[in-house]
Amino acid sequence: MFFPDNKALEKALQHFVGKLIDPDPVHIWPDTQVTEPDNFIHTRGNFEQHRYRGSLLDPAREVFERELAEDDFRQQAPLEWAQTQNALGNILAAQAQQFRDEALYRKAIGAFELALEVLSQESAPADWAATQYNLGTAAQALGRQENDAKSFKRAVDAYTHALQVWNREQTPENWARTMHQLGNTFHAHGLMLKGNTTLQKSVVAYKNALRVFNADDHALELAATHMNCGAVLHHLAESEENPDRLQEAIKSYETGLLVCMEQQLPIHLAVLGRVNIATARAELAELKKDARMADETADEFDVILEAFRGSFQPLCIKHCEAQRDHARSLAETLGRKN
Repeated sequence: MFFPDNKALEKALQHFVGKLIDPDPVHIWPDTQVTEPDNFIHTRGNFEQHRYRGSLLDPAREVFERELAEDDFRQQAPLEWAQTQNALGNILAAQAQQFRDEALYRKAIGAFELALEVLSQESAPADWAATQYNLGTAAQALGRQENDAKSFKRAVDAYTHALQVWNREQTPENWARTMHQLGNTFHAHGLMLKGNTTLQKSVVAYKNALRVFNADDHALELAATHMNCGAVLHHLAESEENPDRLQEAIKSYETGLLVCMEQQLPIHLAVLGRVNIATARAELAELKKDARMADETADEFDVILEAFRGSFQPLCIKHCEAQRDHARSLAETLGRKN
């Protein structure tokens, strides 16, 4: 699963940085001199922030909490108060993801709910929709961590509310981002359930998002949506033992990989795309009993491991080695039978 940049979290951090007097860039922007770059930053979740240092989260939280504790803030400036609650909620959710802290996720959700007490769809539709979106994303993250169906349902409800304001014609980017998040939520929830109905809803949501995203303006979001759509199609294919569905998953992965390469996105995204394609092709070879495809897939895993082993996490290396060995064994078994 790939997660594009979180615009709401960026906005919250920008809001905090704007409050600083003569901010020191050294303490704001990411450290570009790190010895080992983080090659999995886009796979960790919706609240991984890419543009600012993680060390900003604590002081930002302190500032927003201090402002919200001021007497009469809510009564005198309700819209600004709600915006500050939104900023705090995103900071709390980012910390929750960083520390895998369920209590912080719940505090983030609470901040968004407080904001919704003073916002309404009628009086402040844009802010209301944005807050619903933020609430949905925090609830989705909590659902992933706790494997909790109620949190996923809460996320779906919040995203659905946001879509009452955001539509494809007037706010296409917000509409598409919400569709993408709905796809993520249905995907994660669907893996918990019997049957494929919820996974099929995920495919529909991703395909809706793809009607808006384009490579020039939304390269990372476009690639992520293709890759994530491929992943849910892959799961459906496994459930159905359906080679046609696997072919569709491979096509989606390949399109995402093409976007990564053409738009020069971080190389690890393309590499993970290659891993996804090879994994799906290994399963397709088994379903079709195709010895040649199995052998070619084993070779592809060898190439991936040789070229990128140093940048992979141990679990990814283990996955590639296991898939390679299985594909090689399958090729030998099918070859003997033929």
